[in-house]
Amino acid sequence: MPVFEYDPPERFVAGTVGEPGQRTFFLQARSGTRLTSVALEKTQVTALAERVGELLDEVVRRSGGSAPVPAMPAAGSEDTAPLDLPLEEEFRVGTMSLAWDGERDVVVIECFEVTEEDLDPELPELSPQRNVLRVSLDGTTARAFAARSLALVAAGRPPCPFCAGPLDPSGHVCPRANGYRR
Repeated sequence: MPVFEYDPPERFVAGTVGEPGQRTFFLQARSGTRLTSVALEKTQVTALAERVGELLDEVVRRSGGSAPVPAMPAAGSEDTAPLDLPLEEEFRVGTMSLAWDGERDVVVIECFEVTEEDLDPELPELSPQRNVLRVSLDGTTARAFAARSLALVAAGRPPCPFCAGPLDPSGHVCPRANGYRR
C-alpha cells in the first residue's frame, strides 16, 4: 500500500482549481521538494474541516484547556497562497479517517484512495491495496487548516435566496419559483 506520509508537513492546505461551479478541490501536502496533491469532493473538504474543528474542541474540553490546541487559529497563521505547482493528482479520495494522537499531541488525517469497490458495493473486493495520504498536524496548524478549508468552501457560488441552491453567473432554474429562472 503506497503511503504518502507527512509527519509533519511544511504545508497542508485545501485548495481549488477552476471557476465557482466548475471547481476541482484538492488537499495538498508539502515538505521540502516533496509534494502530494489528492482530489476530493467539496462535501469531503467541508466534512473534514468541520470534524477537525470538532476534534480540537473536544481535546481542549477533555484536557480542561491544558492541551496545546488554540481555541482559534493563531494570528498570522493564515495561509492564503494558492496551491503549489506542479499540480498533479496522485489519486481521488474515497474515505478519510481522523484521530488525535495524545502521546504526540497531533491530529492524524488519513485520506484513502477511492476504489471500484467503494463505488459499487456489489463488486467483490478486488484489491486491498490503495494509496493513502497520512498527515500529522499540531493543534495550531490543524486549526488553521480547518479555518482555510471552511473559507474556501464558502467562497463558491452564492446561494439562491429562495431555494438555497447554488446560483450560477447565468442564474438557475429555481424549484421554489415554479421553474422560473433566477
